Order: sequence, then structure tokens, then C-alpha cells
Amino acid sequence: MGGATRGGGIADSRRRNRRLTAVGCTTHGGWGVTPTRPRNLLAVGLVVAICANLVVRLTYASLPGFPLFGGITLAVLGVAEAIGGRALRARIRREPGTTPVQPLVAARAVLLAKASSVAGAVVGGAWLGLLVFTAPQARSVQAAGADTAAAAVGLGCALVLVGGALWLERCCRTPDDPERPDA
Repeated sequence: MGGATRGGGIADSRRRNRRLTAVGCTTHGGWGVTPTRPRNLLAVGLVVAICANLVVRLTYASLPGFPLFGGITLAVLGVAEAIGGRALRARIRREPGTTPVQPLVAARAVLLAKASSVAGAVVGGAWLGLLVFTAPQARSVQAAGADTAAAAVGLGCALVLVGGALWLERCCRTPDDPERPDA
């Protein structure tokens, strides 16, 4: 049988643990949820902005006008998440006058926060792509001026959603969670 062990050795074990940790899996076999990194959201937003800008450059003449307050729903959701985060934080910290939060409620809030932050980054990237295309033409083309205003409002509203989502996610940390630096 040759004395060789299958997959053995400390080096193999460390290499496996590094791979698993890199994809979010803990070394004991469970999946861990890590805090959303703003740099990842920025990367997603920039990639979408580049793609959206290319699409807008190719199809702008055939696109309908964008409504000025088309992105306002995102801001409403962002504000609601921030307000909900504050209430949830008080319950997680068991402040006087609050009822303790069920773990499943906190898990759902984290899921909502993570999904909302990515959605806000994607939509914000799309508005940014439009804004980069229309802003230079805003003074010479009337439609571009209106679309620039709509893109600016939409981008601002998407940023409100990202901010509210990141705040909600932060509020869901338990008081004994260690503060991890954003790497």
C-alpha cells in the first residue's frame, strides 16, 4: 500500500482551510456570513456603470426619456431600512422597553441588507453610466439635460439605498461581535 496517505498532511489541511475561508465556508463545515465590503459594492457598481455606458452610447437615440423621479423608490427603501435597522439594533442590544429579537428575524434582516446593498450598487452603476454619457451633452441637447437630472437623482437614491442597507447590516451585529477592519 506504499505508506502514502490520501490528502494527508498539515500543509494540505491548511491549504484546504484557506480555500474554504476564501469562499465564505468555515473550517468546521458550515457557511459563514461575512460583512459586506464597500469596496466590493464599488467594484460591482463600476462594472455595471461601464456596461451601462456602452449600452447607452449604442442605443441612446432610440431610448425614451427617463423620468426625473424614477429612482425615488430606492431612497424610500433605503430610509426604511435605516429606520428598521435602528429599531432592530435596540432590540438586539436588549435596551429597556424593547422585546428581544428572534434569531430568524435578524437573519432575514441581514439577508435583506446584503441583497439591497448589491441591488443599490447595480442600479447606481446603471444611473452612473447614463450620467457619464448625458452630462457632457446636457447644455447642447435638451433631452440629455433632462436625462442628466434624472440620472443624478437616480444615482443619489441608489446611494441612499446602499447606505441604508449597510447600516441595517451593521445594526444586526450582536454586541459581542468583534469589530473587524474592512480589508
